[in-house]
Amino acid sequence: MPLIHSLEGIKIYVYYNDHLPPHFHALYAEYEVMITIETLEVIKGQMPTKSLKKVLAWAKDNQNVLMAAYRNFNPKHFE
Repeated sequence: MPLIHSLEGIKIYVYYNDHLPPHFHALYAEYEVMITIETLEVIKGQMPTKSLKKVLAWAKDNQNVLMAAYRNFNPKHFE
């Protein structure tokens, strides 16, 4: 699971051979959320509001980076 970014103790990952829809994982302490790249909707998990807001703000500015990583690590979905 490649680390894409680290943000004040929050780690952003895109996993190899993951499922659709294109998404990323954000981990902070014992919390983990899974967020769609296109809509930035939390589809699984929870995280403290302040931390989640930081993740979503970063993701909004870096959706192209996240999608490129997802495509690179999950090419079977884009054949």
